[in-house]
Amino acid sequence: MGNTDKFNMIAHTYDTPERIEIAKVSADAIREYVVDAKSKQAIDFGCGTGLVGMSLLDEFGSMLFLDTSPNMIEQIEQKLSELHIQNADTLCFDLEQEALPSLKADYIFMVQVLLHIPDVELLLARLFDILNEGGHVIIVDFDKNENVVSDFVHNGFDQTELKNMMTKLGYNTIRSKTFYSGSHIFMGQDASMFVLDSRK
Repeated sequence: MGNTDKFNMIAHTYDTPERIEIAKVSADAIREYVVDAKSKQAIDFGCGTGLVGMSLLDEFGSMLFLDTSPNMIEQIEQKLSELHIQNADTLCFDLEQEALPSLKADYIFMVQVLLHIPDVELLLARLFDILNEGGHVIIVDFDKNENVVSDFVHNGFDQTELKNMMTKLGYNTIRSKTFYSGSHIFMGQDASMFVLDSRK
C-alpha cells in the first residue's frame, strides 16, 4: 500500500488524541451501515494501529486487521494480546501487489486508506473479489479538497465519481454522505469526511 515506509516510522506514536477522535467518529459512521453482523467476518483494511476496528469488534463475529506496515500490525497485536481478545486476527499483506483468493469477508471497511492508494480502481476490484455475496465495502475518506496539494496522497474524492467507478466494478446499492467536518484535519487544511456504503 502507498506510504508504507512512512507508516512504519510513525507506528509507535500514531495514537494521538486527534487520531483517536477521528477514529471514534469514523467508527460511529460505519456502525450505521452494519446490520445483523454478529456472525459475520469483517476486515479492517489498512487498519493502522486498529483504532477503528477495535471499537467495532463487538459488532462482528470475527475481525481481521490487515495492513502493509509490519510495525502497525505489531501495535494492533499488542493491543489484542493485552485485552485478551479472541475473535480477531492480523495479516500483514499488500493487496495492491497481489490478489489473495483465499481471503473472504462479509464486511470490509477502511478509514482514510483510499487516499494513499495510487490505483484506486484496482484495489476496489480486488476488494470486490474478497466480498461474499451480499457483503459490504464501507469507505470513510475525505471529500475532494482543492486546497490539498500532495505528491503522496489523493486530495480527497468526489462521491459521485467514486460511486460511478464502483458501479462499473459491480458494486450496487451504493449510498454516501458527508458526516464530519474539522479544522486542519487533512494535510493541515480544513476538510470534510464522507462515509460510503456499497454491496456486492
